[in-house]
Amino acid sequence: MRVAVVGLGFGAEFVPIYRDHPSVTSVSIADPRSSVRDAAAEAFGIDSVYSSLEEVLGDSGVDAVHIVTGLPDHANHVIAALEAGKHVACTVPMALTFDDIQRIVDARDRAGTTYMMMETAVFTREYLFAESLVRAGSMGEINYARGTHFQDMTDWPSYWRGLPPMFYATHALAPILRLLDARATEVRAIGGGALEAANRGDYGNEFSVESALVQLEGRDTVVELTRSLFQLARPYTESFSIFGDRQGFEWPQREDSEDPLLYTMGEPSTGRGRPIVAERVTTPDRADLLPEPIRKYTQRFADENHRSFIQGGGHGGSHPHLVNEFISSIVEMRPPAVDHIRAANWTATGLAAHASAVAGGGAVTVPRF
Repeated sequence: MRVAVVGLGFGAEFVPIYRDHPSVTSVSIADPRSSVRDAAAEAFGIDSVYSSLEEVLGDSGVDAVHIVTGLPDHANHVIAALEAGKHVACTVPMALTFDDIQRIVDARDRAGTTYMMMETAVFTREYLFAESLVRAGSMGEINYARGTHFQDMTDWPSYWRGLPPMFYATHALAPILRLLDARATEVRAIGGGALEAANRGDYGNEFSVESALVQLEGRDTVVELTRSLFQLARPYTESFSIFGDRQGFEWPQREDSEDPLLYTMGEPSTGRGRPIVAERVTTPDRADLLPEPIRKYTQRFADENHRSFIQGGGHGGSHPHLVNEFISSIVEMRPPAVDHIRAANWTATGLAAHASAVAGGGAVTVPRF
């Protein structure tokens, strides 16, 4: 299989992983910035270099395209790649409007090729640990879950200015919906923290913070979601916590110095309330789930060209898992873990949350795709 990575900012993180994956025969890279693509080509030993997505799509030898371009371009770039007959992976979010989500779903259905949204949050060590608890039934009935994503976007590219916080909510929401294997159906949200003039952009958004309650299909779990991009004195975190009637898993307050907490409900005693045991847990590295040549990319290692832990703390070792899932789904001719339908629901839930916040908190239905 021949893969092309398009967009070499964050996208450069994935180039050596594709290069080393046993099912990938060659890797191409594309970026309009000559200095960026030349540096990546030299660092990772890439011979096939393009200056645009259009050049990549014109090459019949390219089987799959991983798109890591700016948020406003995701829909058009993905649709163009699908219409060119390529398998497509794209960074989050899927799109910025309901209409564009539907356009991608329709294009994928016409093409019949693979689409995968590369959601890091459902392949982190923390997620995989929580998933093992849920799948084993040790948490019991899941009654409450909370997702938060705080990240200051000051001085990031201009398309981030004024972005409605919930337009980029999948990192906080996706782990919960996947753990519960549920579709979001309705959202009620509020927004606040009026954006300063310097942080306003072209989206007509006034909120720096948005919080939502998400209703699920077939489940009565209470799901709470909070997202902020500006004007919040809180260190970066992409977190989820999930609580059952037997056990609960809680993200640490400080990612750089604490492990997550695992709570276990005890048996009733003679006093008031049931005892709950709290312990710090080190979530295991699940490199064992990967082909041997790319297992090293879940960890830091001595290679100045390896970038897998530069952005977002490495997103919990998720990058090689994402690559392996995308490639494996194509080889095995099956839907990927985050296919077009699941990606549509996760992304649309955030769009619906912002619509609710703008409307003053009324219920907004999440469209079914």
